[in-house]
Amino acid sequence: MERFVEVTEGVSLWVESRGPEGAPAILLIMGANASGLAWPDALVDLLARDHRVIRYDHRDTGASTWAFDTKPYPLTRLAEDALVILDELEIDRAHVVGMSLGSLLVQWLLVAHPERLLSAAVFGAAALGGTPALADGTLQAPVDPELLEFWTHMFEPRDREAELAWRLENWRRLNGRAIPFDPEEFRKQEERIMAHAGRPDNPGAHARADYSALQRGAELVHVTVPTLVIATPEDPISPASNARHLAENLPRSTLVTIEGMGHAIPRAVVPRLADVLLRHVHVVDGMRE
Repeated sequence: MERFVEVTEGVSLWVESRGPEGAPAILLIMGANASGLAWPDALVDLLARDHRVIRYDHRDTGASTWAFDTKPYPLTRLAEDALVILDELEIDRAHVVGMSLGSLLVQWLLVAHPERLLSAAVFGAAALGGTPALADGTLQAPVDPELLEFWTHMFEPRDREAELAWRLENWRRLNGRAIPFDPEEFRKQEERIMAHAGRPDNPGAHARADYSALQRGAELVHVTVPTLVIATPEDPISPASNARHLAENLPRSTLVTIEGMGHAIPRAVVPRLADVLLRHVHVVDGMRE
């Protein structure tokens, strides 16, 4: 089922729901400047066998409203949008999964609206700003500097083919070196996203949004929602040490490593990712029965 949800006046988000509507819900929150279609169909289908799975386009991505230049917002507004989607779908509580920026948004929901989460699962991001160092002094690792330099070209104007080439190079860098990068797999994904959006450009709106309200890491130690933290050792944005740092600041967390995974979801990691997510939600669902 596909529909549009108006999250505020003049701003509507594309939302897709799969699986039995009466089953526990899994809400998938994608990363910055990325359409919900970046969640692979194969992963969504595996999760939707026994759950109602929702993926959607953030503001300024995909088929949702693009209006940042006239209606700017802080990044926490994206997390609030997720709650509006749950309200519109009449879902009181959901298992919430976040990747990259989506992981930060899930963490914000953990501290700001824990009553809406059955469980949480996060990967591809460090802890919220303000999260204390570990007892041994370990802090969060920085983003790879070569990747940061590459991102300085994010806002340059490009035609469709140049934009597609830039996105493929971005995914190649994010994929890591352990799992062979298949450019055709990601080309098809990005061509589908461009067609879905009806435009080839990327406004980079989320890179321009205010992130200061996400600085609530000191509150993570009070979170009681069961949370799965997935370490992605090949991730140039958030290495496995960041996952450990986050997990040790969350009292009810489970840390799992997906070997070879970077900051992407190639088809090679889909079965393993689906397995660890479903094991987590099934345990939580069993605790509620």
